[in-house]
Amino acid sequence: MANPTPAENELIYDWNRIGHDAILDRKKPIAFDDETLRDGLQSPSAVNPTIEQKIEILRLMEKLGIDRVDLGLPGAGPQHIEHIEALLKTIIDEKMNIKPGAAVRTVVGDIEPLDKLQQKFGIPIQASAFLGTSPIRQYAEGWTLEKLMSTMETAVKWAVEHNIPVMFVTEDTTRSKPADIKALYSRAIELGAYSICVCDTCGHVSPHGVRELLKFVIDEIVTPAGKGTLVNWHGHSDRGLGLMNALAAVEAGADIIHGTALGLGERVGNTQMDQLLVNLKLMGLIDNDLSALAEYVRKAHDYTGVPLPDNYPVFGEDAFDTGTGVHASAVIKAKKKGEDWLADRVYSGVPASEFGLSQRIRVGHMSGKSNVIFWLESHGIEPTDDRVQKILEAAKASKALLSDDQLKQLAN
Repeated sequence: MANPTPAENELIYDWNRIGHDAILDRKKPIAFDDETLRDGLQSPSAVNPTIEQKIEILRLMEKLGIDRVDLGLPGAGPQHIEHIEALLKTIIDEKMNIKPGAAVRTVVGDIEPLDKLQQKFGIPIQASAFLGTSPIRQYAEGWTLEKLMSTMETAVKWAVEHNIPVMFVTEDTTRSKPADIKALYSRAIELGAYSICVCDTCGHVSPHGVRELLKFVIDEIVTPAGKGTLVNWHGHSDRGLGLMNALAAVEAGADIIHGTALGLGERVGNTQMDQLLVNLKLMGLIDNDLSALAEYVRKAHDYTGVPLPDNYPVFGEDAFDTGTGVHASAVIKAKKKGEDWLADRVYSGVPASEFGLSQRIRVGHMSGKSNVIFWLESHGIEPTDDRVQKILEAAKASKALLSDDQLKQLAN
């Protein structure tokens, strides 16, 4: 009788949990706002998907348990309104749980279409009303704090009076003065904004800055207001810190984290929603079923035309492939124990099966006999000595991993 597999905590010593209780012991739920169909489509490389393609992506968001979706910019023209209406109809007809919203400037003319859409479809549509607040933006635009305050007050009052839920968004919050954002957020909350959004619009901040900024917003603005205002985090990846900053925002107590499939978005893009979900799942902070996550990433790639690099974490072509002899040998030994759980983790920090994927053993110039034997056996081909030697010699002479077709030709 085979010995039972040891418990996970006996096989993996998790340094991630050492001294990190603040985030791992978080009690309140984490919600997600998917910006793929709005901010994601501002990517310079993206094409605008068809209505049918957007509906497919929306369905995958629902399947993944994403809480909110930004449907687009209604002020951008009739085509955008047409797409938004089709998405709203899908949400209603399919009785989805995901909550709709749309990005608007803090201008009544931008918010008015939401009033018409709410009346037509009979469901609340969040107005994600944004306004630039950093000193550099104020200087470039010739704005003053008084001008910003007046603009915000007019827009928020109008939306609230028309029963439109308001998320007040300060653009470039991470480069804004504490006194300015305190004045604007506090007044917006007082006027009825149920949610506020802290933005790293230019991808400027570091994880330390995220924690400091959110501590200030929660302790100095939200908690004293006493209205249970939701705090959103919206980050960009100009310095390559989008994902790290989103995790820091979770640690700092943000209620809702924004992101996009593949990190699509303005310039180099936003927080990668797919990688965020993977990390929070592995940290034990969410229990969403993420088996459809690979399809979500692939369809975002296919429908927008934005590249999916082979070495993209988790969902790239190379993510779970190994042709290196030592690595492959360990995976093969784990598989031969009959333990898929073990094979998924012995040489990977991400268990492929949790995301609808699997480990693959490849054959190339750094492979050993075990790679070749395993590949042959898994394809129902007898691993004779001559066959193994022939394939191994070809692999050692190749500059790249051999494809399945090449291996089949060599085997025959």
